[in-house]
Amino acid sequence: MACLDLFAGSGALGFEALSRGAASVVMVEKNPAAVRALRENAQKLGARNLAIARGDALEFARETRARFDVVFVDPPYRLELQAEALASVRGLLAPHGRVYVESASALEPPRGWTIFKSARAGNVRFFLLVGEVDDQGGVSRNV
Repeated sequence: MACLDLFAGSGALGFEALSRGAASVVMVEKNPAAVRALRENAQKLGARNLAIARGDALEFARETRARFDVVFVDPPYRLELQAEALASVRGLLAPHGRVYVESASALEPPRGWTIFKSARAGNVRFFLLVGEVDDQGGVSRNV
């Protein structure tokens, strides 16, 4: 399973994915201090199959040609970038891929997305989304 951790921050989601057997994880983080911490933690943990990219998460999502089975979208809540991020990651999903989204409030999935699962832990809401399937059985990219 290939995972993309956009807005990596502390890297908790990506490191957890690796610990649970993900084949590879790409973490994207803009903050230089956070990137340094991610690299230090990766070294301390002996993390393998991990790539850390410094840069804007949305730009990375628009520019990469890689495909992922799971994309983690957990931007700083105050920025409210969930919908924009979902638009950017649609083309990155492998067949049957999923997007995990965290938010401080309820999420109305943008057109073309369906909430597969959702839950709440304290003040945090999380959602597992799937793209609507096209008539060939793939994720619809016509949104």
